[in-house]
Amino acid sequence: MKISPVEQLFTLFNETALILQEELSCSYLEALAETGENLFQGAILQEELSELTLKRLKKQYEEIHLVKYSNEDIRKAFQLVILKGMKENVQPNHQMTPDSVGMLVGYLVERFMKQPSFRLLDPAVGTGNLLTTVLNHVHKNITSIGVEIDDILIKLAYVNANLQEHPVQLFNQDGLEPLFIDPVEAVIADLPIGFYPNDIRAEDYQLKAKEGHSYSHHLFIEQSVRHTTPGGYLFFLVPNGLFESEQAPQLHEFIKENLIIQGLLQLPTSMFKNKNSAKSILILQKKGEGVQPPKQALLVNLPSLSSAVGMDSILSKIEKWFQENKG
Repeated sequence: MKISPVEQLFTLFNETALILQEELSCSYLEALAETGENLFQGAILQEELSELTLKRLKKQYEEIHLVKYSNEDIRKAFQLVILKGMKENVQPNHQMTPDSVGMLVGYLVERFMKQPSFRLLDPAVGTGNLLTTVLNHVHKNITSIGVEIDDILIKLAYVNANLQEHPVQLFNQDGLEPLFIDPVEAVIADLPIGFYPNDIRAEDYQLKAKEGHSYSHHLFIEQSVRHTTPGGYLFFLVPNGLFESEQAPQLHEFIKENLIIQGLLQLPTSMFKNKNSAKSILILQKKGEGVQPPKQALLVNLPSLSSAVGMDSILSKIEKWFQENKG
């Protein structure tokens, strides 16, 4: 039976990570970052390995030549091993953005961003899966920046980008602390949902809660807007109840003041564990000179993303909207 490229890579990442995990007494995800770095550098970088382990790793690395694989195969295989590692040690904020959603975000970025080159920010980049999916599907010259507070996740994002040869600038910091970056023309983010524990930091935001903790997903929207050029686009994965919470009136005001809603695409609830965790893609544009709102916002209820017929009719509906509103 022929093994697919993704399976070949998965086996390599997984088996070498398991060897390193045992030898270095570290977590699976840390070992995965180590093996990814070895593959990228074309050398075994860990100095404390036994002769036997070195031989075993060398043999496995030599069997696979990354240049023969597409970026998407590398990304998918790397995503699968990360998912395996996360199952062992799950933290609720470390959920991966599903592939079909990443591709849809990529399609939207490609359609909305008219210029041949632009700067792109993901302020909550995680393992870099959403960002690299978009980079693999948008055929333009993109300078990309990712921010992530978690040490292991950013290391995985770094390896992920390197293996796919995407030059991504990564910052290991809280995405709601000041960002020392030049403004960008586009933002993508699978927004971290929940309360932001740092009330002192939240004070700097217009969207801080009147009392108690603020919503981190609201603050991330404001932070993203601050770093976007006038007329720039923002593509967020948001909870379906975004505009129904007790802090929603403030968000409404903020959006009305600074942004234009270009569209809201509700993802099929079948993609999510339960109705409460279901999400939509919210497309915003920062106000600026000459920026016009669309005649009507693009509002779509997406069918199952695996239904080809359903998706085709939705994509033609979206294309029609572009012709009528974006000319």
